[in-house]
Amino acid sequence: MPRKLHDGRDDGLTPLESLDLDKVTTFSDLLRAMSKTAFSGRALGEAFDVTVAMVKDPDCKVVLTLSGAMTIAKMGKVITKMIDAGMVQAIVSTGALMAHGLSEAMGLIHYRHDPRMSDKELFEKGYNRVYDTLEMEANLNRIEAFNARALERLVEERELSSEIVCRTLGKLLDEDPDGDGVLLSAYRKDVPVYVPAFTDSELGLDLATWTMNRAKKEGVEDIDELLERTPRFNPFLDLNSFARLATSTKRLGIFTIGGGVPRNWAQEVGPFIDVINHRLGLGLDSPRYRYAVRICPEPAHWGGLSGCTYSEGVSWGKFIPPSQGGRFAEVFADATTVWPLLIKAVLEEIGRG
Repeated sequence: MPRKLHDGRDDGLTPLESLDLDKVTTFSDLLRAMSKTAFSGRALGEAFDVTVAMVKDPDCKVVLTLSGAMTIAKMGKVITKMIDAGMVQAIVSTGALMAHGLSEAMGLIHYRHDPRMSDKELFEKGYNRVYDTLEMEANLNRIEAFNARALERLVEERELSSEIVCRTLGKLLDEDPDGDGVLLSAYRKDVPVYVPAFTDSELGLDLATWTMNRAKKEGVEDIDELLERTPRFNPFLDLNSFARLATSTKRLGIFTIGGGVPRNWAQEVGPFIDVINHRLGLGLDSPRYRYAVRICPEPAHWGGLSGCTYSEGVSWGKFIPPSQGGRFAEVFADATTVWPLLIKAVLEEIGRG
C-alpha cells in the first residue's frame, strides 16, 4: 500500500529558516536566527531563549556553576560581566578556577604555550601547562601570600567554609583601588561563591599550609605533628547555606559551564531537601530547577557527571519536567567558542550590555 506523504505543517512541525546574515545586525539577532537552523547552532539559539527567560524572571535566582580552566582560558571577564549585570545570584565552582582567577585579579599574567617547549622543560622553568596555556608557579606563590593575608582575618572564626573564605578574598580585593576579578565582583554584588571540592585546589592547599605554618611558628617542627594540624573547615556550612538560598526563592535557574562536582553539587539541593523531608518527617517545598542551560562538549554516553542530561536529572528530582514548565537547553561545544557569544547576545536583549 503506498505511503501517504505528509507535509510537516500538517503534523505541527516547526519549519527551519536559512540564516540570512543580511538581516542580522546584533548578537541577539544572530542567536535568535540560529535557533531556527540546525545542529549546535540551533542548540545555542535555544540556550539564548532559555537564558533570557531565566534572567528576566524576577522571581528566579540563577546559579552559575563553573568547571574547567575558564579563568586561565581568559573567560574571567565573561564571568564578572554576568555577576555585575545581575545575571547570577550564586556561584558554584572548582577551586582551581577561582585560584587562577586571582592571578588575573592581581594583575599577573598567563602565557600562550610554545609547543617547542617540552613538559619537562616547563616543569624545570616553573611553568604549569593547562592545554595550550601556562600558569607560572611564581603566580601561585603570589596568590598564596595574598590568601594568607585574607586567612589572617579569619583567625577568630570558629569554623570556616569555602563561602567564608571566598567572601574574605573578595573583600581584600575590594580594598585595592585597582582591584578586579570574579571574587571582587561576587563580593560587591553579595553573590556567594561555593567551592565544594575545596581541597582539590590551590585555595585548599593554601589553607592547609597556612594552618601548618601557624603551628610551625608555635614551635611545632615534626612533619607528622604538622600534618595533624588541620584547618577548622566545615563543608556542611556551604551545604546548608546553599540549601537556604535555594529554598528562599520561588524559582531556580542554573547556568552550567562544563560539569563535574560544581554541577552535581548545585543540582543535588532538591534531593537533599527530599531526604530531609523523608527522614525528618518535614514538609518543606523541594527546590527544583525550572530553567537550565549547559555548555559542555562531553556527550551523555560516557556516563560521567559532565555528560548526564537534564532529562536524566528530572528522574532524580533535580529539575521540573518540561511537561510542568521546565525549560532546558544543552549545547555540546567548547565553552570558549560559544559562551561569550551567548552572554553578549543576552546582555543586548535585556539591555544591560
